[in-house]
Amino acid sequence: MEYQDQNPPPPPGYDGPSEVGDEQNTWAMLAHLSTLLGFTAIPFANIIAPVVIWMIQKDTMPLVDDQGKEAINFQISITIYIIACALTVIGIVLIPVLIVFDIVATVIAAIKAKDGIAYRYPMTIRFL
Repeated sequence: MEYQDQNPPPPPGYDGPSEVGDEQNTWAMLAHLSTLLGFTAIPFANIIAPVVIWMIQKDTMPLVDDQGKEAINFQISITIYIIACALTVIGIVLIPVLIVFDIVATVIAAIKAKDGIAYRYPMTIRFL
């Protein structure tokens, strides 16, 4: 009896594991996950936490430099969108949608970063 390959083909857009190393992938993942600190009582922790990680590791780890900037840009963008929505009655309904979108996109980005894949958030204004 002939056995077929049990491994499914990689999903579209998957570039394979990174050659940069586990430590760099972990720091890139932490840059994304640190944005979830914004759901604590610390104001703007969603922006401050990835800035700290990015500033510490940007010169020695290219993936962290790229993904740190990506996380910062996305969190600044989401903050602007939430403030803009809070200014209108109709926009207030969109705030929970933006919060769920923020969490889901952040988790996806963290998983990709852990695999060494540079992730690009949708709806992001590029400040850095």
